[in-house]
Amino acid sequence: MSNRVALVTGGSRGIGAAIVEALAKDGYDIALSYANSAEAAEKVAQKVRALGRKAVTIKANGATVEGNKAVIAKTIADFGQIDALVCNAGMFPYGPINETSVEDIEKVLNLNVRAVMIETAEATKHMQKGGRLIFIGSAFGARAPFPGISLYATTKAALRGFAKGVARDLGPKGITANVVEPGPIDTDMNPAEGEVAKLISSFVATGAYGTVADIASTVAFLASPQAEYITGAAIPVDGGLEA
Repeated sequence: MSNRVALVTGGSRGIGAAIVEALAKDGYDIALSYANSAEAAEKVAQKVRALGRKAVTIKANGATVEGNKAVIAKTIADFGQIDALVCNAGMFPYGPINETSVEDIEKVLNLNVRAVMIETAEATKHMQKGGRLIFIGSAFGARAPFPGISLYATTKAALRGFAKGVARDLGPKGITANVVEPGPIDTDMNPAEGEVAKLISSFVATGAYGTVADIASTVAFLASPQAEYITGAAIPVDGGLEA
C-alpha cells in the first residue's frame, strides 16, 4: 500500500494518535490535524517518520467551514492525493437538555457533524477507487445508558445515517464509508479508573474499558483492501455496551 495518503483529524492524542500510528505501519503517509498542541502533534508525526512514512501536521479549527475545507486543501497541497479520511476530531458535551443553550447545540453540531460532512464532501473530490471514509462515532449513538448525553448521542447517531447515504453515493466509484463506534476507551481524557469509570463500566457486557489499539486496529482494517466489501456499516468496538 505504498504511496497512499491518510488524513486523520484530531490525530495528536488518544484514539487519533493510535490510528495515525496503525495506518503508518500499514504503509500510509499521514496528514494529521490538531486543535491546540503543535508539540503533541509533532511527536506523533515523528513516530510516523520513524516508520519510514511521510507525515505533516495541520492546525485546524474543526468548528468552522473554512477550517474544515482548509485541512483537506492542505493535505492535497502537501501530498497531491487523499486515499483515506478518518474523521476523529470531536467534542463530548455533557448536561441535561433543559439546561442546554442554543450556542451549545450549534457548537457540537458544527464540530461533530457538519465538520464530517464538509470534510467528506471536499476529500471525495480527490478520491479514486479504493478510497476509504471512516467516521469515529460512539456506542452512545446507539444507546444512551445514562442522562446528560443527549447532544453527544444525537451527533454520533447522525454519523450512522450519513455513512449509509455516502455509501450509496460513492459505492459505484469504489469508495467505502463506515462508522467505528467505540465504547469506553482508556485515554488521558477518559481513564479506566475512578467513580465515573465504574459507572460507565457497569453498562459494558465485559465490564471493562477498551484500549486505543482496539479502535486503531479496526480502523486499519477498514482502511485496507481487505475491507472493500464493507460499506455503510456501523461497527461497535465497545465490549458489548450496545448489546
